[in-house]
Amino acid sequence: MDASMNARVSHGPESNSDEIDLFALINSLWLQRWLIAGVMALLAIAAGTYALLATPYYQAQSVLKPTSLKSFDQLNLTGVYKVDRDQVLNRIGISLESYSTRYDFFQKHPELFQALEQPGVAVVQAFERLNKSAFTILKPDVKKADSLSSYVGLSFVYPEGVDGPAVVNGLVAYAVEQERARIAAEVSTLVTNRLNKLQSQIAAARIGYEADKQSKIAKLLEADSVKRANLMDELAGLRQQLKLRRQNRIMQLTEAIMIAEQLNIHKPATPSSMRDLGEQASNNLIRTEVTNQQIPLYFMGTEALGAERKALRARASDDFTDAKVGELEKQLRILRNNREVEALRHRGNDDLFLSKLAKWEEETSYLQELKPELLLLDLVDIDQPAVSPLSPIKPKKLLIVVLGLVLGLMLGVFIALVRSMMTRLKPISLTMLNPLPVEHAGHKLVQQ
Repeated sequence: MDASMNARVSHGPESNSDEIDLFALINSLWLQRWLIAGVMALLAIAAGTYALLATPYYQAQSVLKPTSLKSFDQLNLTGVYKVDRDQVLNRIGISLESYSTRYDFFQKHPELFQALEQPGVAVVQAFERLNKSAFTILKPDVKKADSLSSYVGLSFVYPEGVDGPAVVNGLVAYAVEQERARIAAEVSTLVTNRLNKLQSQIAAARIGYEADKQSKIAKLLEADSVKRANLMDELAGLRQQLKLRRQNRIMQLTEAIMIAEQLNIHKPATPSSMRDLGEQASNNLIRTEVTNQQIPLYFMGTEALGAERKALRARASDDFTDAKVGELEKQLRILRNNREVEALRHRGNDDLFLSKLAKWEEETSYLQELKPELLLLDLVDIDQPAVSPLSPIKPKKLLIVVLGLVLGLMLGVFIALVRSMMTRLKPISLTMLNPLPVEHAGHKLVQQ
């Protein structure tokens, strides 16, 4: 009976060991509550001290948006360079992101970065650290389709003592000015190339016109020469024909004179007059007269025929006998001077006769007076210039103190648990190892 009761008593602590350990753990933490509170207070004070002593960092940012369409309208109307405002905005964003742009600005404005200089750190190293951590490019999220407009921005995180807004606004202005200079240089290059092309076209047109004019003059002179040669040949042939006609006439007259002498016709006569002479010799002849017939030449008589033959032999030129000779000589006289050739040769200003020259010279004059830098005054609109922030972005003092309290609580609980475990690992007494009374154990051994 006693043994069974002792057995039941011995199993009681083993079944409730977990509950006793949990209660003991909570009790141990409660007993060490001041230790936990002290650790929390210590870490909270350390966190607060850090939050107060840490260098505050501020953020300044500027946002750029595309300018109005009228800003590039005059330049686009030139036809030399096409400017798209969104493309210009992207180019300025690329320039702001460029290492060379930032480094050039860093070198040209060292007074803005004096607060970042550290002893023993090279200027290039200081800029490398600044370039990697301080600057951020702001741009729309391509995944979001609800963005109403495109923009480009620059964010700069800087410690206290640095004029952040001056850095951001200065860098933005520097990038815009650099891009304006690049676009102006591109426009100037295109304008120069266009002017060179126009000058080449004008020179080629003048050379071509001069060649065409000389070719036209040569053609006109050649045509006149051919026509003159043909007229001279025709005139020579006509004169030869007139000369032959005169010689034939002389031969006809000589023959007629011979007949007239044989007929004893010295004065001009007619067949009727010859008939009258015959009637005087014989009255038995019947008189007959034929009309509408050409009277033979010898009826002119030797005197008239001889006079005509003498005149023909004394004639020096037969030109007056044919009107065509005068016409041919008139045409030859006209061909002595080609008035069209003279007009072509005596043109005072050949440029007046070049059809496209006026247009080219107008474009040349316009391009020479073009000043690209005056047409690029507003590349972008500064939608949000950088201003001095009202509060730093870090350190966040309240968050640091709260984290200090949380870490202090965790560290305090950890220390309390360690102390509790160390206490439980001390040497355990015999009664704790054997819950049965000593007398009962001896009695049990005797029975055995």
